[in-house]
Amino acid sequence: MITLKKIRNNLFVLLAILCFQSANAQQDNWTHFRGSNLNAISDESNTPLSWSDSTNILWKTDLQGKGWSSPVIWGDQVWMTSASDDGKKMSGVCLDVNSGKEIFTTDILQPETIFPKHSINSYATPTPCIEEGFVYLHFGTYGTACVSTKTGAIVWKRTDLQCDHVQGAGSSPILYKNLLILHLEGIDVQYLCALNKQTGETVWKTERPKDLYEPLLPIGKKAYTTPIIVNVKGKDLLISNGAAVCIAYDPETGQEVWRIVQGEDSTIAMPLLENGIIYFYTSFVTPPEGEKYAELLAVNPDGQGDITKTNILWRMKAPILQLLTPLIKDGLIYTVDTRNVLLCLDAKTGKEVYSKKLNQKYNSSPVYANGKIYFTSVKGETMVLKAGNTLQILATNKLPSEVYATPAIARNSIFLRTDQSLYRIAMK
Repeated sequence: MITLKKIRNNLFVLLAILCFQSANAQQDNWTHFRGSNLNAISDESNTPLSWSDSTNILWKTDLQGKGWSSPVIWGDQVWMTSASDDGKKMSGVCLDVNSGKEIFTTDILQPETIFPKHSINSYATPTPCIEEGFVYLHFGTYGTACVSTKTGAIVWKRTDLQCDHVQGAGSSPILYKNLLILHLEGIDVQYLCALNKQTGETVWKTERPKDLYEPLLPIGKKAYTTPIIVNVKGKDLLISNGAAVCIAYDPETGQEVWRIVQGEDSTIAMPLLENGIIYFYTSFVTPPEGEKYAELLAVNPDGQGDITKTNILWRMKAPILQLLTPLIKDGLIYTVDTRNVLLCLDAKTGKEVYSKKLNQKYNSSPVYANGKIYFTSVKGETMVLKAGNTLQILATNKLPSEVYATPAIARNSIFLRTDQSLYRIAMK
């Protein structure tokens, strides 16, 4: 006879198995720009410390076209976007995780009109997001598509969500429940929208506040930031940092919950979250006298309405146009600013823990695994730091070619995209 106690025990075992499988799925996959949790932190425990183009390389695959999108990983597949040098063909590229061999190349768009972009941007910069069965590819104003990871076929495509990026697209899409959330913020229009991820139909669309954007010069209205989802007292918030204002939205409806107003030009770096506190770079401010600057803010996200004067815990001046997104781990913030200064900051106070002037440019965002932080420069050199409040450079590793894409970490490997190839780097 099956007793209630046995049923409870079986349910407990089943729950434990499901939790274990969920944890393994998180560890094995890397589903968005800066990882499955949008924080660039991996749980992998045996990631490589040292490599070169001939050591600790499991495979290398040369890529057609160009793109700065990061690789995303699900199951046995790695996906990226790519575009021809002239932007007239935009594609999704799928490689086998184990061999690096091509599985699919799906042509998504062949736009008739090609718009200008910044010299350091590409026509395939936004990183895809991926889940079981589907990958979502975004090319900014040119279009967005859902592709089957089983067949490589396009499930749905939208080309009517447009804006004038001026310097090309940069914001990556994110998945939230049944929604695919996009930012399209140009010099003409600035809005967020959520699409039904199964059909591509618009669920909600929210414009940035016109009263805050109308005073700005057109070139200052654009933004390239990717949002994050946070939970505050049981309620999910979409934290979205635009040129003039950082706003927390209800991700189900697009309704504004709170705002912090500051800035007059582009935002690029993502917001961060740790221990219930949000951190983000503002766009720049022009003082009556002196040099333009931005600020890194620490914010208590529990609020309503305009919380600019009430919820900012600390602020730190910074150079304008912060490109890479900092990494926060165990109360420390690690970043390289636009003057090539490596900084470690105390997340509670904003005070400098250490700093070091570097001789290279870093556009790729840092990633973390197993007590190590990986910073990769534009010249393809990866500086590996030991996490902690003392600067310890454990290794410096060089690959040929330039790097603008942020690495992915999965299967105890680093998937690093250069301007020519994708490498899977792991200890042999």
